[in-house]
Amino acid sequence: MSDHDIEKLDRLARWLDAKYRIPGTPFRFGYDSLIGLVPGVGDSVMLLPGIYLIAKARRLGVRKSTLWRMAGNTALDFVIGAVPLFGDVFDATFKSNIRNIALLRQDLVSRPEQFASGQTPHEAHSKSLHSRAQSAG
Repeated sequence: MSDHDIEKLDRLARWLDAKYRIPGTPFRFGYDSLIGLVPGVGDSVMLLPGIYLIAKARRLGVRKSTLWRMAGNTALDFVIGAVPLFGDVFDATFKSNIRNIALLRQDLVSRPEQFASGQTPHEAHSKSLHSRAQSAG
């Protein structure tokens, strides 16, 4: 994955959590908050983009500890977001997708040497396994 792919994930997170601004205020909300208003199904439907972001982070080679934190943010958003009224306010202010993109970026920036080759850790590991299998066979 490239910087372009990460930017696409960032745009998705902003679309979900901060697409619109209430005029005259700094408060922003997105489609996650709007669709989450639909009782019963809204929060379940909006769980899918959160899972997608985590899956993409895994493909980028983000550490397991960061993936667990991202999953915790998504789970918290889902569980508390399902509580009528309070959950809707929580969902609009917690912004789990933006938090998760920040965690993803922080994880990748903290390990620049692993990305010097232009490969994600996941790609480098797969290539290493492939070369070991060829040399053994």
